[in-house]
Amino acid sequence: MACVLAVRAVMPPASDIVKVAIEWPGANAQLIEIDQKKPLASIVREVCDGWSLSGSEQFALRYAEGPQLYITEQNRGDIKNGSILRLAISPMRAARQLLERIQSHGIDARLEALKELAKLSADPSFATEFINMEGLATLARLVESGTQYESYIPLFGEMLAFTLTAFLELMDHGIISWDLISVSFIKQIAAYVNQPMVDVSILQRSLAILESMVLNSHSLYQRVAQETTVTQLITHPSNQEIQTYAIALINALFLKTPEDRRHEMASTLAQKHLRGIILNHIIRVNRPVKAEMAHQLYVLQVLTFNLLEERMMTKMDPNDQTQRDIIFELRRIAFDGDSDPSGTEKRKAIYIKDYKMLGFTNPVNPAIDFTQTPPGMLALDNMLYLAKVHQDTYIRIVLENCSREDKHECPFGRSAIELTRMLCDILQVGELPNEGCNDFHPMFFTHERAWEEFFCVCIQLLNKTWKEMRATAEDFNKVMTVVREQITRALAMKPPSLEQLRVKLRSLSYSEVLRLRQSERMSQDDFQSPPIIDLRERIQPEILELIKQQRLSRLCEGSCFRKLGNRRRQEKFWFCRLSLNHKVLHYGDLDESPQGEVPFELLTDTIPVSDIKAVLTGKDCPHMKEKSALKQNKEVLELAFSILYDPDEALNFVATNKYEYCIWTDGVSALLGKELGSDLTRSDLDTLMSMEMKLRLLDLENIAIPEAPPPVPKEPSTYNFTYNYG
Repeated sequence: MACVLAVRAVMPPASDIVKVAIEWPGANAQLIEIDQKKPLASIVREVCDGWSLSGSEQFALRYAEGPQLYITEQNRGDIKNGSILRLAISPMRAARQLLERIQSHGIDARLEALKELAKLSADPSFATEFINMEGLATLARLVESGTQYESYIPLFGEMLAFTLTAFLELMDHGIISWDLISVSFIKQIAAYVNQPMVDVSILQRSLAILESMVLNSHSLYQRVAQETTVTQLITHPSNQEIQTYAIALINALFLKTPEDRRHEMASTLAQKHLRGIILNHIIRVNRPVKAEMAHQLYVLQVLTFNLLEERMMTKMDPNDQTQRDIIFELRRIAFDGDSDPSGTEKRKAIYIKDYKMLGFTNPVNPAIDFTQTPPGMLALDNMLYLAKVHQDTYIRIVLENCSREDKHECPFGRSAIELTRMLCDILQVGELPNEGCNDFHPMFFTHERAWEEFFCVCIQLLNKTWKEMRATAEDFNKVMTVVREQITRALAMKPPSLEQLRVKLRSLSYSEVLRLRQSERMSQDDFQSPPIIDLRERIQPEILELIKQQRLSRLCEGSCFRKLGNRRRQEKFWFCRLSLNHKVLHYGDLDESPQGEVPFELLTDTIPVSDIKAVLTGKDCPHMKEKSALKQNKEVLELAFSILYDPDEALNFVATNKYEYCIWTDGVSALLGKELGSDLTRSDLDTLMSMEMKLRLLDLENIAIPEAPPPVPKEPSTYNFTYNYG
């Protein structure tokens, strides 16, 4: 027993033993067990002895498969059971032999040596030995005197490609600094990039080398920037792989360019013909954009938008007259026809009133609105761009909202500031590119001022959504939440142009967003099971009846409508309401808009519901064609409807807003026994159905709903267990 214990004490643990096969050309493989605690030199010596090879210090082990890396004391722990290894000459001996062959006079021998060097250079052990023997300097000299290859055509391109591949692989190990690279080497590499007709493999490796130079050395960045231009790089109309390397080099130059010159570089990239190259030769081609190219375009997009960070994080100085003049310019453009009064106090009061109509939170000193960062001065830049470049749109938005008296005005200033902050967050302005992200948007390459134009599209969306939601100041955050959802949904569709973005945002109305939300909620597996669908079908008639009763109730309360005459600004009012028994419509003219419910006694005209034949909307209204205001005003047409009644008469309506329009068209449809088809009905139905479903399923939370109902049990053989109450 003592002897057995002694033997076990010296045996290595099973975890330290690796069983492998080792190959050697022209010999049978050796199947051995490697003791990981044993020095690697001893293992190599034993393997050499197995094949009667002398000079074991000249040999080393390499993997026979995959990258075929040398095995060292540092990486030997990665050897797995069943690995196939190969005995090879040591890294030092391989480096010396390749260096000698590279400098030989035989062209074929030199080509084969460079080809082998390109493969071995990825190995850290070999790279260290080759660099220590001044191998990199030898390769650099070969590149610098590259014209001597030209007499070896057709081998010139192939030899140079292998040389550049090996050079890049060796430098990527980080053993020596890129700063040691000579100016003549940089010029030669840049010359290959700038040549119109150069071999694709040479061009690819040259672009990769220049990118590494820029990213790893500030001094080399300056040299590369002098030797190449964005225009030369972006005009390579070659395959997508070359284009990817070119965009990557542009991104590297962009990233290393001093901040005071980045705007200049961005302006160059924004030029129409350069954007056209990216669009027509990279994005809009009959082939998919590969992942690496998509990533480089995303990086370029991020770096371009990051130029906005400085303005985004710059607070406005309320005492800076130059900055205050920009705000004054916004007022002047919006209210250009207003003449300034002579008195200082009177002028100040008018300015405060105007700034309030512009929607600033601090109308006394609107500069304070721009002291929060983000968005800082970037919001003011966006507003000024809208006011100057899209002046009609700016004036329409401002005047449309400041003229409202129903507390539904959308504050332009506050909205623009908050929208700018939102867009910066959505597009991650100021953040470094994400390494694994490919989320680029083609539309940002279609316009020289893509950011500003994007803002202009979104501010119009915000104003439209505000009106659709009938929002007030208290609903500001709710509106911004909806607008954010609209924008992110539209961006997810990757519109190819800003015009297509407008189209997609136009289709994403507030009611459509609500429908999508409801659809997404109901698309969960439980809500698609047959029992749930059956429950929805049972509930829906009840909900529709509830909506119908609400509409009729609102008709009983009555509404005030505009009566437009031939002159556009002359406006009168009339009131209409349904009798409590739902059998008669009462209506009559009013001198002014009522403040409450109008008694039936004041409404002298009536229409029996039984006489109503149909309700027509918009352009279908037959008796509204003579109204010139309706012909010219699209918004009025969208709010117009007519009730046709016997004998061939019509009562014409123009609702004050979309909500009243939906209430009345739905209500009259309900009186006629027809389907309620307004956007408001769809929205209410989605909301109420969702609430009712959740309430009815509340007790089933976390309980799986079966796809089919449980089977009905068989009838019992007797009914003797029943109890007769008689």
